[in-house]
Amino acid sequence: MAFSRRNFLIATGVAAASTSVLTACGSSDGKGSGPQVPSVSKGKTMNIPVGTKADSTGPAPEVSGAVKGGTIYSLDQFDMDHMDPAQIYVSTEGAITIPILRGLTGYRIDDKGGCTLVGDAATDAGTMKDGGRTWSFTLKDGIKWEDGSDLSMDDVRHTFERLFAGFVTEGPRYVQQWLVGGDKYKGPYEGKKLDSVEISGKTVTFRLTEPRADFNYTLAMRGYSLVSKKKDTKEKYDKRPFSCGPYRIESRSIGKSMTYVRNEHWDPKTDSIRNNYPDKYVFQFGFQPVASTDRFISDRGNDQYAMTIFNEVAAERVAQVLTDAKLKKRVLTAVDTVTYYWPINMTRIKDLKVRQAINWAWPHQQLQTIRGGRATSEIASTILSPVTPGYSDFDLYGTTKKPGGDPAKAKALLKEAGKVGQKLVIAYQQSDNMVKQAVQIKNALEEAGFVVVNKQIDKSTFYTQIGKIDNGYDLFAAGWSPDWPNGYSVFYPCWSGKNIGNGRSNYAQLNDPSVNKAIDAASKIADVDAANKAWGAVDRQIMEQAAVVPDYHSIRNWMHGSKVGNVIYDSGNTCVALCKLYAMK
Repeated sequence: MAFSRRNFLIATGVAAASTSVLTACGSSDGKGSGPQVPSVSKGKTMNIPVGTKADSTGPAPEVSGAVKGGTIYSLDQFDMDHMDPAQIYVSTEGAITIPILRGLTGYRIDDKGGCTLVGDAATDAGTMKDGGRTWSFTLKDGIKWEDGSDLSMDDVRHTFERLFAGFVTEGPRYVQQWLVGGDKYKGPYEGKKLDSVEISGKTVTFRLTEPRADFNYTLAMRGYSLVSKKKDTKEKYDKRPFSCGPYRIESRSIGKSMTYVRNEHWDPKTDSIRNNYPDKYVFQFGFQPVASTDRFISDRGNDQYAMTIFNEVAAERVAQVLTDAKLKKRVLTAVDTVTYYWPINMTRIKDLKVRQAINWAWPHQQLQTIRGGRATSEIASTILSPVTPGYSDFDLYGTTKKPGGDPAKAKALLKEAGKVGQKLVIAYQQSDNMVKQAVQIKNALEEAGFVVVNKQIDKSTFYTQIGKIDNGYDLFAAGWSPDWPNGYSVFYPCWSGKNIGNGRSNYAQLNDPSVNKAIDAASKIADVDAANKAWGAVDRQIMEQAAVVPDYHSIRNWMHGSKVGNVIYDSGNTCVALCKLYAMK
């Protein structure tokens, strides 16, 4: 999932890795005065099992010491590009919609951020038959939309059929790919139904083209949250989705703010995942990380009740915040499974030696320093993170020995290719820190013999822009971690030639027959250890083609106000757990 997806280890035949929340203080070596640096490569894992029917039954466990009332605010850089669940494939969009959108399945988290897969709108996490080709889910009683109408089986059917509509271009494609007949279905708006979505009473059954033992995990993605058939406004739904969660949208000023208030028709007895302590959430946009961090540090007025969806501690303030014991108490630190990388547009940069030269020239260490040092990230040489199953430790482009880059090696490759002076158009997300990183990248690549043009793109539409086939860019900042726990959800969406198209996430537009074949073969391996080994080999295969520059594995540092209670990490959705927060009295 773009920006960041999942990070966990499940105990049901498919494995993945998650993080524990790390809050250690002190120096990285125990001798100095700097902050202790969490290790991605030595990150701990935890199990996310499938829960029971009892685990899926509401209400959600109460948070110790939590009180009702008050308002929680956010201080963030940008608004959401999408809020229609069918279009959601970026973690910030998923995170902000958890209080208003519900799916058939979801993640119930404990007070330490540990996760269990449970039924959300469904009574349990689903029943599998035919080796995973058939899945059934029964809808809970008593779930209502924000206008008081019942969540119906027509809504459930409509949710999955509208995924095939032409205006749905940005979201995940797994369900569309797997449902029998999905390759020819065009959506429900002309009155046609998809026969592989079967309704009987309060049970929906999905008929799949291939065995998917992980289908219930797939449905926990925010992209498969439920949509009201009567309130579906097609393209306009993206700006104002209808709620069946504990909150609803009261107002929204695109690019500036959005307010959630209580949904009086939400029944906590139907919901084992969400609590609803604050009266309101007021999300505020337009704050660069330095501005938001300074406001958190000052901790005055409403900012005492503020948190963040996206903005982490600004690089310029990392040392100040993480070495001050009082400030660090208000920082949630978590190792994420995301790998941030720079896909290389294979339709524009076709020469392997040119792509290799980009990798050899990359200034990893300088960029890490600009981001705030080792407290914020660990330098990457692979697509998979070390805390993700299938990770294989290799380094094809000298990242370990020369983390600052090797411009001489890069220039030699350009000379061999006859490409000295090769122009590169680089796209990156608009922020103060990314401007600094882009300048460093430009300097490093030009030292190696490239001519670089940097293009700054607004964050709220960035993934839409780079997801276009003819986007005009040679290199772009992106990031990905597993959508759910296996290598398939990293390599199919981002690196299979079958997933090239406008709005798709194969940003490099890599369409190599050997890679496609390896991804397909690995996805069919039932043995977990053998599958993980195969995914590690796919990682190396892609890196041998230099289709991407792995940049770093992320260490999150989210700061919050002093009167925000129970700030914990939701490892199922890789975000601050919004529905576990409360405003202190």
